[in-house]
Amino acid sequence: MKILVCGATGFIGRNIAESYANREGFQVIGVFNKRPKYNHPNLEWVSADLNKPEDVNRVLEGVDVVIQAAATTSGSKDIVSRPYIHVTDNAVMNSLLFRAAYKKKVSHVIFFSCTVMLQSSDKPQTEDDYDANTELHPRYFGVGQTKLYLEKMCDFYSRIGETKFTVLRHTNIYGPYDKFDLERSHVFGATITKVLSASGDNVSVWGTGEEERDLLYIDDLVRFVDHAINNQKSLYGLYNVGYGSAVSIKTLVEKIISASGKKLKIDHDLSQPTIKTSLSLNCEKAKNELGWTPKTSLDDGIAKTISWWKKNIKNFN
Repeated sequence: MKILVCGATGFIGRNIAESYANREGFQVIGVFNKRPKYNHPNLEWVSADLNKPEDVNRVLEGVDVVIQAAATTSGSKDIVSRPYIHVTDNAVMNSLLFRAAYKKKVSHVIFFSCTVMLQSSDKPQTEDDYDANTELHPRYFGVGQTKLYLEKMCDFYSRIGETKFTVLRHTNIYGPYDKFDLERSHVFGATITKVLSASGDNVSVWGTGEEERDLLYIDDLVRFVDHAINNQKSLYGLYNVGYGSAVSIKTLVEKIISASGKKLKIDHDLSQPTIKTSLSLNCEKAKNELGWTPKTSLDDGIAKTISWWKKNIKNFN
């Protein structure tokens, strides 16, 4: 099976590319653009700008499965100050990729969506709980509407062609190769770096820490991709992919501090933005249709990530 991993130098893409490259029976090709490629004995590389039609058509030639993990992403600071960077490039590159996959009759496309179109809720939400009549949070309007448009585009091409499309509405993913620098990282990666790099008695946390997030370890996401490739029967599948329960940011920070072995106090920076929401995913559809369930607990995932950070962060950043 020839697998093309778009965004193979990013967090999710790298974990997926290395996972398949470490197995027999797969020819894995990683797409890189601005970020430098890395060495792996079983991974082939191709340079491409996925916003150019000629590059997209070139890299999709002869491919069986496209794993689309390329995206313009960043942390909450950019969502507030530069929301447009999450819209234009992502809409263009995915439109080109989906059309080329349809024309070339690629067997399967796996697209990573997100959950920002979902409203805050005290209960885990299903794939059907999205309400188009409810306004998205202003900070998430651009990226959320873009993802919804691309989800529908996957559905569209699945209806007119032979290519199978899988859309993952995945929750917050964490683990090795995440963004750990404080300018670009999400809350998990930023907290790991803050705690493990702390030289004083305190660790600073944006806002009140009341927000609740569903956190999934990266290995479980990779396992979902396996299940989708092997078990999806329909030409279009939209699946929630998360741990299934939410944890507050304050509790997450406390868990990371405890796992680090340090004695730190939490200092809440109330001058920074807080998006006070609670979100978790009901993943029964993925379980029933694909046989997938998460395996890694939050405590185990934190321990594994800390172990990786200590061994690799100096060479990684």
